[in-house]
Amino acid sequence: MIYEYQVRILPEQAYNEQSLKRYVEREKGFSYSDIYAVRVLKRSIDARQRTIYVNLTLRVYIKEHPSEDRYRHIDYPNVEGKPAVIVVGAGPGGLFAALRLIELGLRPIVIERGKNVRERKTDIAAIGKTHQVDAESNYCYGEGGAGAYSDGKLYTRSKKRGNVDKILHVFCQHGASTAILADAHPHIGTDKLPRVIEAMRHTILNSGGEVHFSTRMETLIIKNGEVIGITVSDGRSFYGNVILATGHSARDVYRWLYANGVFVEPKGLAVGVRLEHPSHVIDQIQYHNKNGRGKYLPAAEYSFVKQVQDRGVYSFCMCPGGFVVPAASAPHQLVVNGMSPSNRGTKWSNSGMVVEIRPEDLLHSTLQVPSLELIERSEEAQTLSLIQKTSSDKMELHTLSMMLFQDRLERLCWEHGNRMQTAPSQRMGDFIHKKYSQTLPESSYSPGLVSSPLHTWLPSFITERLSKGFMEMGKTSKGFFTNDAVMIATETRTSSPLRITRDKDLLHHIVLKGLYPCGEGAGYAGGIVSAAIDGERCAEAVATYIHKIQ
Repeated sequence: MIYEYQVRILPEQAYNEQSLKRYVEREKGFSYSDIYAVRVLKRSIDARQRTIYVNLTLRVYIKEHPSEDRYRHIDYPNVEGKPAVIVVGAGPGGLFAALRLIELGLRPIVIERGKNVRERKTDIAAIGKTHQVDAESNYCYGEGGAGAYSDGKLYTRSKKRGNVDKILHVFCQHGASTAILADAHPHIGTDKLPRVIEAMRHTILNSGGEVHFSTRMETLIIKNGEVIGITVSDGRSFYGNVILATGHSARDVYRWLYANGVFVEPKGLAVGVRLEHPSHVIDQIQYHNKNGRGKYLPAAEYSFVKQVQDRGVYSFCMCPGGFVVPAASAPHQLVVNGMSPSNRGTKWSNSGMVVEIRPEDLLHSTLQVPSLELIERSEEAQTLSLIQKTSSDKMELHTLSMMLFQDRLERLCWEHGNRMQTAPSQRMGDFIHKKYSQTLPESSYSPGLVSSPLHTWLPSFITERLSKGFMEMGKTSKGFFTNDAVMIATETRTSSPLRITRDKDLLHHIVLKGLYPCGEGAGYAGGIVSAAIDGERCAEAVATYIHKIQ
């Protein structure tokens, strides 16, 4: 017999199958010897009170052995000789689009500008040592996309967009721990996710698909108003419908689309800093215990949302027991992000602390980069303005305004970081009180920190809201507002600065027939799972179109 129960137990009982069996024996009246197995279906931590509980949904097997598979297995057929679909980008949107295409009997040709996930490690490690960013192989570009080396968090609120459970089961089929099926905030870990991504590539190749690394898309091939393929950096052309899943940092793609009349529009994003605390401080706050997490609890997470001056101020991509990493995608930029290993075992915890920015906020921005003319005269920041004058002598935002704002802020940060990847930083308390930090705390950020008065050069519509937001957060979580925490600039890649317009149902294209803008880079997702869901939806839309015209 199989039974399911919802239970609320102490942490020391929750993370060991033998303890769970004893609990079921005691509370449900079964003989211990008759309990063949106890599996956790759902798990969440309730830390709202001083006594911490773990909420579990248990499946109990009485005199019956469970099946071996804890996930639903998908069969991927051989698609050699089937119609080809070009997938530009091997991030979560692109990889899941490719896998779904195979399910639907189509042959994916994946084009990725960066290197495979294993070779990326060398280029990423070099950033901390040499302060040089490879423009084609970094934290943003390469197999797995930005998510491969930014924690592997699989939590999403986008459940209405598609089947979240299926995405998690696909991850498990390719080597992820089945714990992600149970945890309320599932997480694979930066140390384990690359192997999962490699396994996905092998599935694509073994099914007859193609994967091309170090191959950058140069142009779309458009004939009679329809996209029929792409050209790439080595001069080759690939033909088929195109799923465009290039991620939120492919600014050259945005520029090409804009220059060639593909309809794009600026969208809101969030900009701020990485805030890093000692992890034991966050554990003490969240678990209401001066001793922190103790033996059984994981590193504590937090989530803050405040409204300040009609804009959201909130935590983003919280990484308990993690690292702050350099995430620029080109030279002369300084961008930071966060990641955690699977055990979340470092002595730091960090989160993006960001302010909601809307396009209209830039109408009054005077953001300038002091030495920009000395950096790269050919860059768009030299030739385009955030604001342009219309024929009626009125001022309006440039279509690429949000992207240009990101770029200028990242360059400004690089200037204040001594033109290296050393990140401008300030203690949290000093920032609130508008003081220069004479010293900085030890940090996980490997290229190093440089003390900088962030309150004097970051845009005031960001710093003023951050300051007030921090003070409010300190009121609700005693100990959060502390000078032991450090603000590391700058967090700008929270989402795409543009949206590539498409119909809601994806079946009719108001952009170009044959083009399927996908995932976070198209402005329709935010994170690994939502991008994966969008990739599957794009694949389904392509399949519907191809089968209709055949």
